Amino acid sequence: MKVFLTGADGFIGSHLAEHLVRSGHEVQALAIYNSQGSWGWLDTLPADIKKELNVVLGDIRDPYHMNQLVAGQDAVMHLAALIAIPFSYVAPDMYVQTNVQGTLNLLNAARTHGVDRFIHTSTSEVYGTAQYVPMDEGHMLQGQSPYSASKIGADQMVRSFYSSFELPTLTIRPFNTYGPRQSARAVIPTIISQLAAGKKSINLGALTPTRDFTYVTDTARGFEKALHTTTGFGEVTNLGVGFEVTIGQTFDIINEIMGAGAVATEDPNRIRPKNSEVERLFSDNTKAKTVLDWQPEIVGIEGFRVGLEKTIEWFSKPENLAHYRPDEYTV
Repeated sequence: MKVFLTGADGFIGSHLAEHLVRSGHEVQALAIYNSQGSWGWLDTLPADIKKELNVVLGDIRDPYHMNQLVAGQDAVMHLAALIAIPFSYVAPDMYVQTNVQGTLNLLNAARTHGVDRFIHTSTSEVYGTAQYVPMDEGHMLQGQSPYSASKIGADQMVRSFYSSFELPTLTIRPFNTYGPRQSARAVIPTIISQLAAGKKSINLGALTPTRDFTYVTDTARGFEKALHTTTGFGEVTNLGVGFEVTIGQTFDIINEIMGAGAVATEDPNRIRPKNSEVERLFSDNTKAKTVLDWQPEIVGIEGFRVGLEKTIEWFSKPENLAHYRPDEYTV
């Protein structure tokens, strides 16, 4: 298929771009416009993959440009978003402009050009703290941060275009994806990059919340499966392992694998406001198995360890660690 992939320069987006090319799709990959002409993580992909990509620079907040780029595409896979939760406390307007208005711009373009499907990226953060587990797609939505509120708005806008205009939409809701190339604002890269830099006291946020971590290649496979499904239109589908582990336990596993002998410290600057912290995330992935014919390959505590070992191996290479600043905390 001819696929317009937004957010291709990011963590999940770059893995998905690579997976789509290897799966035989024709990919027009959108990277955020910048004066350096950087393609983000796409710059690090193998040469044989990069030569197959049509990389364009732009910004989803521009409706005219998005309309031009969607023309002639079979599918839109929309991953572009502002995702850092701490920065959403600082700049909530920017999150609405990018995550809600940007999504609307793409929906309008997709409707204008009659794309075969619009695949939208949600996030498990929209559920907020679990009211029951495992968390299925019927779980209530709770905007516990400006980021999650903006994603709820985007999700509902996507749903409205299916209901109002019969645009064939699918919303994929990943739980916490991890792996090579992830932003240091996420907890696993935060731990690994600090340990790889030789630190013995690792600054983290709250250690007690649980997360359902999904390895990035599993997430990418789930998105690609959405290009082929014949059901689930107008609906949300979770992508999660169905497994939970605390942040403290995650630190312990990484610390042990790396043989670092470090300790975790709760840094007040990294603690979310009390009512904004999502205390528990634990997915029900039953629907993904039926709608997408997808299930994760890296599962359970042993699978999590394997995924962490792969991630640590990548971060431990000097050329990769050089992309990170373990001595600094950026919201």
